[in-house]
Amino acid sequence: MNFTPSDLEHIQSLGLSLETIKKQIKTYKGSPNYINLSASAKIGNGILKLSESDWNDFINYYDDEKNALKVVKFTPASGAASRMFKLLQEFLSKYDPQKETINSYINKNKSVELFLFFVTIEKLPFHDEVVDKMQLMMPDYDLLNLDQKRLLFVKSILDEDYLNYSNIPKGLLPFHQYQNHTSTAFEEHLFEASKYASVNGKAQLHFTVSKAHLEQFKTKWAAIQSIVESKTNTKFKISFSCQEPNTNVLAVDLKNQPFRLNDKLFFRPSGHGALIKNLNQIDANIIFIKNIDNVVVDRFLERISSYKKGLAGVLLKLQCQVFKYAKVLESTEISDVQIVEIVDFLTQKLNICVSSEFNKYAYKYQIDYLKSKINRPIRVCGMVENEGEPGGGPFWVKAENSEISLQIVEASQVNLKLSRQKTILMNATHFNPVDIVCGIKNYKGETYDLKQFIDPKTYFITKKSKYGKQLKTLEQPGLWNGSMAHWNTVFVEVPIITFNPVKTVNDLLKFTHQAK
Repeated sequence: MNFTPSDLEHIQSLGLSLETIKKQIKTYKGSPNYINLSASAKIGNGILKLSESDWNDFINYYDDEKNALKVVKFTPASGAASRMFKLLQEFLSKYDPQKETINSYINKNKSVELFLFFVTIEKLPFHDEVVDKMQLMMPDYDLLNLDQKRLLFVKSILDEDYLNYSNIPKGLLPFHQYQNHTSTAFEEHLFEASKYASVNGKAQLHFTVSKAHLEQFKTKWAAIQSIVESKTNTKFKISFSCQEPNTNVLAVDLKNQPFRLNDKLFFRPSGHGALIKNLNQIDANIIFIKNIDNVVVDRFLERISSYKKGLAGVLLKLQCQVFKYAKVLESTEISDVQIVEIVDFLTQKLNICVSSEFNKYAYKYQIDYLKSKINRPIRVCGMVENEGEPGGGPFWVKAENSEISLQIVEASQVNLKLSRQKTILMNATHFNPVDIVCGIKNYKGETYDLKQFIDPKTYFITKKSKYGKQLKTLEQPGLWNGSMAHWNTVFVEVPIITFNPVKTVNDLLKFTHQAK
């Protein structure tokens, strides 16, 4: 590759090296590094199903233990809302009011989603704000016909001179309309945290945000802090971090040549997997991870929070046993009975497939092997029944060394040209809603270096577009995919009510996002 002096300066300004860029381009040119699915995780085979009594026990256990712990809620919130409004952007680019009505456009394109948007428009949390904006900008607004008002409504949402919603962080968009105020997803995460991540009246939250949006989040927090703290009777400690520039990757065109905009190299963030560095800076006994758009209106908070507590209770009980056995493994003499007991715990409770050669190992190597398996960060992940949502799911995965482990796998990591792999993927019964509780300390209270538990081979290569031009981009092993590949993993079934993402604007019309 022939890079200009300007290219090299650009690369260095991001904290990247030319060697790193060459490796990225080599990766693009190489064969895809697919995951090898062994089986989908199911109830009784990798996914734990709890009875109501079990849930109550784990909830109570967490409530009893949490006041002695440091708890943090970690929320990736760096995304802008552009994809959320893709439906409306396409409508604006294709619709010609001189040639057809909106209804005829909808019928011609068979757009059920656009029809739903317009007929339920008054239920959108920002409806009144948009109408006020339109009336302010257009004195003759009341003289417009229905199609003109609808078209203006969409333009007002997207236009940079109006509300510019598609360029605002998703976490700061109006999400929920209550009787006296409109709430953002950022705000809802605070109310939620007060229910299950509050310790002795204090709650600590960490948001990863885009550097360009950092001040907007800080301004929003300053504006709502006193109100939220008063309503929740909770003192909040809010911190922010940004994805480091040296985790960005060079995009390439479809021929694997560096992608350029205005003759300048184009770099993209390398996906949420880069956030393992941010997570690695958190000091806590318990970390709840949940995406910024997965929130509910306040009438569902108690129910949602109970399941978060239950997952944390599962983690704490497991961790108690893990710490006990980790101490045993440090003893000078360990009996055969204790070794068998620890192996049973690893296989039955932590889903670890112990090597078939284990019984042939010498005593010293058995102890070393068990230490290597038990001294790892733990994650307990909620799993919902599959309803066709895009994203990752729970699978048993076979590594290159033939070890089998539980992993969260995205469809893009699977070679769909192989019929067996496609069949396993399509027959998955559950889906990952990014509902994760993490334990990142060992039995001595020391925090693990999370970078040591990444599988670097589980990267993604995905196709994107920029200003209508096709490109390829490299994404680091996902935060809850390859970046946690070597964690000890437990999957627990949770109800679908816990999964309420807002991927499109119409998702705001679902009942969990409606205050009444």
